[in-house]
Formats: sequence, structure tokens, C-alpha cells
Amino acid sequence: MANKSSPQEIADQAKLVYQNGDYPAAIQAFEKASSAYLEAGDKVMSAEMKNNQSVALIRNKQAQAALEAVQGTDKVFTEAGDDRRLGMALANQASALEALKRFKEAIDFYTRAGEALEKAGEMDLRLEVMQLLSTHYLRRLKIFDAIIALQSGLAAVKNPSPKQRFMKKILFFRL
Repeated sequence: MANKSSPQEIADQAKLVYQNGDYPAAIQAFEKASSAYLEAGDKVMSAEMKNNQSVALIRNKQAQAALEAVQGTDKVFTEAGDDRRLGMALANQASALEALKRFKEAIDFYTRAGEALEKAGEMDLRLEVMQLLSTHYLRRLKIFDAIIALQSGLAAVKNPSPKQRFMKKILFFRL
């Protein structure tokens, strides 16, 4: 009789495959890990694996599948009171929506992701999301919106890096 892998072992293997850049295998492995966690009764970790699967799908240029994989995970994280994972799930949905050229929806999801990460006290992750939102605006030549998004992200960083301090000086310059 073969030893059945635990959900954690399956998840660890999925992460390793992802880190090695084998996105098709990672997609399948994260799906298997999600199912294993669900079978074990852990809805939060099952949703986390769906979130990870979404990232692998985006990397594999499968935006619609990425959106489908991550949909509903935000509700699981909201019910669990996990604002950090909620923010990440919303950001992953935004990324998939942006890849699908559903720009207005992407803006909403990036904004909600930033709010959830701020609530979780994850200011570095929030900055990353706000930078993505800023880049999104820049691509659409919405310069003012891009600056506001980046300022918002930088404002809450407690220990900014030298690059972040430089960006703050430029963005918060007053005449």
C-alpha cells in the first residue's frame, strides 16, 4: 500500500515545481494540493492553493483560467478574517482581469486589494499592489492617477529603502 502524501507535502512539491519554472506542472500540482486540503476540511488552505494556481496560470499566459481559479477565494478569506490573504487574492484577480483587458474591473480589484492589505498591516505588500495599480494607470496615460496610487503606497511605508525614499522625495515635492 502506497503512502498517501499530506496536503502540506503536495503543496511543498507544487511550490518547488513553480520555483523551477515548470508552470504547467505547478498548475496541476496546486490543483491537487487544493483538492487535498479541501478533502482534509481546510477551506482556507484549499483557497490559498487556488490562489497559487492562479499565479502559475498567469505566468503560463492563461489569464481566463487564472481568473476562474482565483474566483471565490476572496470570500473564503473574508469569512476567515484573513485580510492578508484576501488582499493577495484580490490582487491576483486584478492581475488576471488586467491580462484579459478588463481594465475598469482590474482597477477596482487592485484598490480593494490595497485596502485589505492596509487593514492587515502589510504595508510592503500594499506598496507592491499600489505600484501595480500605478503601472496600470501609466499604461493608459493616466499620469495623475498613477502618481496618486504610488504616493498612497509609499506614504504608509515605515522603513523605506533608499530607492523608496528617493521616490517619496520626487512624488511628494512641493513648489
